[in-house]
Amino acid sequence: MCGRTCLTLEPKELESCCKYKKKEESKPKPPRYRNEFNCGKKYTPSFNVAPTDVTPVLVSAVHFDDSADPADRLLVPMMWGMVPRWHKGDYRKHGLTTNNCRLEGLAMSKLYGPPLAAGQRCVILCEGFYEWQTVKQMKASDRPAFYVHMPQGGKVKVEDKTTWNADDDGEQLQLLRMAGLFDVWEDEHGDKLYSYTVITFETVGKFAEIHHRSPAILETDEQVSDWLDFKRVPANRAINLLQPPKVLQWFRVSNIVNNSRNKSAQCNKPIQEGSTKSPMVPKSKLMQSWLVVKKRKVEETDEQPGVKKN
Repeated sequence: MCGRTCLTLEPKELESCCKYKKKEESKPKPPRYRNEFNCGKKYTPSFNVAPTDVTPVLVSAVHFDDSADPADRLLVPMMWGMVPRWHKGDYRKHGLTTNNCRLEGLAMSKLYGPPLAAGQRCVILCEGFYEWQTVKQMKASDRPAFYVHMPQGGKVKVEDKTTWNADDDGEQLQLLRMAGLFDVWEDEHGDKLYSYTVITFETVGKFAEIHHRSPAILETDEQVSDWLDFKRVPANRAINLLQPPKVLQWFRVSNIVNNSRNKSAQCNKPIQEGSTKSPMVPKSKLMQSWLVVKKRKVEETDEQPGVKKN
């Protein structure tokens, strides 16, 4: 399962992190960022990306240019949570949960089968995703949250942006890349909304201690190429190429991430196992004013003789 991600890179930074090499070429090239209208929804970098937010995904350039090389790639902002192309009315009211889709029976699905058959495969990009431990019996609010990411090289720390180097000569951040499907929905005015879903399957290995479902992670550049190039790799073969991840890493984070409105940089910072203390979250000016007034009243009460403290 995948319900929250973290992506704080700007479009130009993403282009640098997503450079790819075509077999007949020796020099890596960045995918071009194509900014779509998406019914007014825009990509905003965030430490706590939630469904209905817009994030850039990788797709084959053929989807936007019939004459393009299928091996060429584009970065296209799309909304998380696939909107069925046949839905009528407000795109927010289709009543389906489409953030994730199960690999099992994917080809036979009335919702996901057509995009799969049409080659509408995408790669969802993030610095990491959040997962809550659900394999143990406990209240939802008490479930520990974890930040899941790819192994990093050199001195790069996935939770510390100051250690990332976008230059060709330095160690770059290793993005986490998830296999997904996308579709295109149009409103009554002909405006298009691009949206995606993350493919998941039954968890195997160590991660099964956290959750019984996990996203389909593409760990190598070859896997990314095979998933995107639908002209070269047909749907049935592409599905069979998806395998449980082997190299994922994770650490415990604060439960401030539980609330999707919390966008603080503290969301992906590690905390000690077993700790119940959350990092300090910057308070709003209204909250700060309220605390100042409350503190003043308490101090005035303490100074009054004969006033009993609560």
